[in-house]
Amino acid sequence: MFRSPVPLYSSVGALDNCVFSTETMWEGKRDDGAPFNLLPGKAGRNRVVDAVDLDGIEDSEYEFVLSCHSLEHIANPIKALKNWRRVAPGYLLLVLPYYRDTFDHLRPVTLLSHMIADFQRNIGEDDLTHLPEVLELSDLSRVELPELELPERMAYVTKMSSENARHRSMHHHVFDESNATQLVQYCGYHLLTSLTTAGSIFVLAKSI
Repeated sequence: MFRSPVPLYSSVGALDNCVFSTETMWEGKRDDGAPFNLLPGKAGRNRVVDAVDLDGIEDSEYEFVLSCHSLEHIANPIKALKNWRRVAPGYLLLVLPYYRDTFDHLRPVTLLSHMIADFQRNIGEDDLTHLPEVLELSDLSRVELPELELPERMAYVTKMSSENARHRSMHHHVFDESNATQLVQYCGYHLLTSLTTAGSIFVLAKSI
C-alpha cells in the first residue's frame, strides 16, 4: 500500500471525490452524489464532473483541493488548476508521478510554455497531440500490466490512448519538481513546499 509522507487523508474532516464519469477504469462505477468514504468517519460524496471545469461546483465551495496522480491525465492542466483555485481558494496539495520513476522516463519533461500554449488555445480533453510521443517513448516494461506480454501491452496502450477522451489513461504531460512548482505558481498559488520521494512529486501551495 502506498504511504504518503503527508498524512492528509487521516487529518481532514471530510473529503468529496471528483470523477469525470459514472464509470471509469480507475474506480469502476460511482454514481453522482453517492457516498464517498475513503476512511471510516470521513464521509463525503462522489461528484461526477470533469476536473477541468468543475461545472456545477460553486466558487469557494471547498477549503482545499487534493489531487493525487490525476493532473498528468489532463490535457489542459492550467485550465484545471485555475478552476480548482476557483472552487477552493485556499490550499492545494498536488501529487504527481516523478517521470524518472515511471514509464515516462524516456520522454522529455514538459515545458511550462507548452502548457501555457495549450491553455491559450483552450485545448479540450479529446486532444491527442502527445499520442505519437506516448506510443514511441513510453517504457512499456514499466507499465503495470503483469498479465500482458510486451506486444499485448503495446496493443492495449495504443487502444486506450487512442480513445483517451473516454478512458483518460494517457499521460499528456511529463513532470519533475521544477515544472510542477512553476505550474502552480503560474496559476496563482504561493508555493509553500515541495519534495520528490517514493516516485512522486508533492507540491503544497496556497492560493494568492
